[in-house]
Amino acid sequence: MQKRLKIRVYGRVQGVSFRHATRTIARYTGVKGYVKNMHDGSVYIEAEADSAALGEFVLWCRKGPGYAGVDRIETEEMPVKNDSAFDIRF
Repeated sequence: MQKRLKIRVYGRVQGVSFRHATRTIARYTGVKGYVKNMHDGSVYIEAEADSAALGEFVLWCRKGPGYAGVDRIETEEMPVKNDSAFDIRF
């Protein structure tokens, strides 16, 4: 069963290739949706997949790529949108 999560990632997450790494991990795990930088310095993600893939994806978001410093993440379930890919938005 597909689920969709809204994920906010806080910490040192901009300027460290977080969005590009997120897209790579999402495509590897079969997650659809998008990622974008927010004006407050956080990263916003909408991610959609089955529960197992989303669980793996969220675990990765708690750490991020090598140069990131994730302080915390917030997740919230939202309605499924049936995205066909995972993109970076600006």
